[in-house]
Amino acid sequence: MQDKSGQVRSPYLRVEDWLKTLKRKDVDRAIKEAENRFRRQGITFAVYGDKEAAERLIPFDIIPRVFAASEWRRLSAGIEQRVRALNAFIHDIYHRQDILRAGRIPADVIIQNSAFVPEMMGINPARGIYSHIIGIDIVRISENEFYVLEDNCRTPSGVSYMLEDRETMMHLFPELFAHQRVAPVENYPALLRKTLESVAPPACEGEPTIVVLTPGIHNSAFFEHAFLADEMGAELCEGDDLFVMDGALYMRTTQEPLRVDVVYRRIDDAFLDPLTFRPDSTIGVPGLFDLYRAGKVTIVNAPGTGIADDKAIYTYLPDVIEFYTGEKPLLKNVPTWRCSEPQSLKYVLDHLAELVVKEVHGSGGYGMLVGPTSSKKEIEAFRAKLKSNPKNYIAQPTLSLSTVPTYTSSGVAPRHVDLRPFVLSGDRVRITPGGLTRVALKKGSLVVNSSQGGGTKDTWVLED
Repeated sequence: MQDKSGQVRSPYLRVEDWLKTLKRKDVDRAIKEAENRFRRQGITFAVYGDKEAAERLIPFDIIPRVFAASEWRRLSAGIEQRVRALNAFIHDIYHRQDILRAGRIPADVIIQNSAFVPEMMGINPARGIYSHIIGIDIVRISENEFYVLEDNCRTPSGVSYMLEDRETMMHLFPELFAHQRVAPVENYPALLRKTLESVAPPACEGEPTIVVLTPGIHNSAFFEHAFLADEMGAELCEGDDLFVMDGALYMRTTQEPLRVDVVYRRIDDAFLDPLTFRPDSTIGVPGLFDLYRAGKVTIVNAPGTGIADDKAIYTYLPDVIEFYTGEKPLLKNVPTWRCSEPQSLKYVLDHLAELVVKEVHGSGGYGMLVGPTSSKKEIEAFRAKLKSNPKNYIAQPTLSLSTVPTYTSSGVAPRHVDLRPFVLSGDRVRITPGGLTRVALKKGSLVVNSSQGGGTKDTWVLED
């Protein structure tokens, strides 16, 4: 909120004035009302293995994070460049593999990667788009310096929290919105539907039928699956609700079967189709992939998109962007050591106490070491894991992440945050202004994931 000299930055001027008027009893009442709203609407987050997972609410912070219009324009340009390069990269990997021929990425990093799906070779999805819904995780480390922490090209989650956080803020503090122009986010479901309709199979006539394919109520993000289906006016389906017949995909209804054109899937590649992938999958649709291969149905996001957001591939993204766009990256990557390389591994082992080490296929803040906040015992235990399987890890410096004002038990205090803007890619690229700000509620913590105790807050982009 403040610049280096301690002055309040212009985007936050009205927020600071508002903070001065807040009384503790008003804040406590607002937080309680927000929690009741979330509970009534079933906005929960499940953590696997947690007995009380079904009842866990993601903590909501009432102080918004604010971006000036000029800051957001700069970020948007970098995000769009990255998204276009990611889709070009996925297309190339499943076709000519020019980037491998050019030696910009070692072939074994792709071919031996568990996220690479050989069955996707030669498939041409509608409009050439593979990753239609992307979440780009961004951190800020100074006034004008942003880094991309990771790309989420498979089934990024969190957009429902972005929408509900905004609705809750408008309900609790309407006066805040009356005095400044905050770019809207509530049209995301309509734009999502427009994007999904734009990538319907070429043979689709009339308005496409869209379904959201969920693993079911026990999935950690089930609320979001149901929420988005409802907001889009699409059907929420489990695998048993869909079947293949006469070269088309159908949905069971109380009347006659309804032909399906677009499947927004929220299940992993391996479980999509037991005839092509894991034969023991009970949540997929037998024959779905053959229909997709024949261009009879569109799967969003496409199988195999994980090859673009794998953390081993992340280290090559600056090369990827330059290779496909002919431009230097507008947004930086975090400097990263590949532990698969002997020299990098040696450096990482010698500096474990200073670095953040992550699993290549890890997510949700699991399987990682934050050196500066770990005990000697934890570091030594992680050292053994790293030595036994170095290819499974990357390492990064501990960045000085930006902080934002956050309401804590002791009052307003700085807490570290990241940002996940959501990008839709179909007939055009659409970037929702702002996105989901995740906040590390523990003092000094750099881990913002909800599964690790993080919370969320509304993200504002001020219009000119």
